[in-house]
Amino acid sequence: MDNWTFGFTMIIVGMGGTLAVLALFAVLMVLIKKIFPFVEEEVK
Repeated sequence: MDNWTFGFTMIIVGMGGTLAVLALFAVLMVLIKKIFPFVEEEVK
């Protein structure tokens, strides 16, 4: 594997990994919002 092929492979894997982690965080945040819904406190 020459340097250019290795470089492009690392770019593709790096971008794919970053997008996968961001998608995982987005799903995790949606689940947390469903588990712990925001309830506004009433001021007395």
